[in-house]
Amino acid sequence: MADKVVLAYSGGLDTSVICRWLQDTYQKEVVTFTADIGQGEEVEPARAKAEALGVKQIFIEDLCEDFVRDYVFPMFRANTLYEGEYLLGTSIARPLVAKRLVEIAQETGAEAISHGATGKGNDQVRFEIGAYALDPDINVIAPHREWDLNSRGALMKYCEERQIPVEFTRGHESPYSMDANLLHISYEGGELENPNIEPNEAMWRRTVSIQDAPSEPERITIRFQRGDPVSVNEVQSMTPASILSTLNEIGGRNGIGRSDIVENRFVGMKSRGCYETPGGTILLKAHRAMESITLDREVTHLRDELMPRYAKLIYNGFWWSPERLALQSFIDKTQEPVSGVVSLSLCKGNVVIMGRESESSLYDTMAVTFDEDEGEYDQADATGFIRLNALRLRTGARLGRKHGS
Repeated sequence: MADKVVLAYSGGLDTSVICRWLQDTYQKEVVTFTADIGQGEEVEPARAKAEALGVKQIFIEDLCEDFVRDYVFPMFRANTLYEGEYLLGTSIARPLVAKRLVEIAQETGAEAISHGATGKGNDQVRFEIGAYALDPDINVIAPHREWDLNSRGALMKYCEERQIPVEFTRGHESPYSMDANLLHISYEGGELENPNIEPNEAMWRRTVSIQDAPSEPERITIRFQRGDPVSVNEVQSMTPASILSTLNEIGGRNGIGRSDIVENRFVGMKSRGCYETPGGTILLKAHRAMESITLDREVTHLRDELMPRYAKLIYNGFWWSPERLALQSFIDKTQEPVSGVVSLSLCKGNVVIMGRESESSLYDTMAVTFDEDEGEYDQADATGFIRLNALRLRTGARLGRKHGS
């Protein structure tokens, strides 16, 4: 291996210990990479923490626009849900981090990357599969699979023994394992490991409870162009990140986007997680409403049949796989007519569609009206249509009657 390793560095206790552990165990120069993807906390303090650990090459980057434009929005074009509930807030961020880890390794001459994901979770798979897809010769060091520092106490003792400044790793501590970005916040661990214990109200950070949300509905509009949202309430020149941030704020104050899920991890175990995804919850509902009048029936059904497979690819870390890229091409093709405006009413956790309009609308008022027959639809044609579709059922029923079944 080369003498450099690029570490995905948050500045917290785990990655600060990992930084020194890599220096001591592998005698490597550590390059740190810290990404701002909308986690809601300042990332610049990570610079001082890395410098205190002797790091000379420090990368701190604002990737919010890249994250939403190139990862979140393409995923939402498919109305993606894992196991019917999870909006994949953590999963969709990992391919971006993996990509930058590999790129920084190439820029700095490092032949290895490292991360702080544990050996029990999905993130180790997502980081590493993504990295190998982008650079098949990259080396990966996963300290949690090698060391015996398996508790917070052991990590703190390591800090004391090696004079890692403890004040850099302390601060307000949540009892949960959390992941935050512009799409969501996730909570795991602690009492949540019992799937029958109700989450503490104080845990939630991005949304108010439905009890505390305003009783008066809030009306908004979302404009779509080729499947992507381009404005909220017709505000012009909104960037992808500003759109999602605006929807998070609106949804959060209306108690929208909380979920409590027991999911099937790729590594084989079931895991209980709680999630806040206010903007994503609104966006999913609005996007389906826009598609309802602009997408052909069979195109819609085919895309929906493929969505669970697409979701599983993202969840399991295969964003850079050829099959995901092929599916994305199909999904993006379906979105060409998905343009227009959706009106929504938000109140106490509910997202209600109030209207939708599009210049690409396939909705034919003359065909569906109950008032009179006009246009191309002749009700008499339904007789033959029904008889032809019932033919196999009638044949089977006669055969069953003949044999007494």
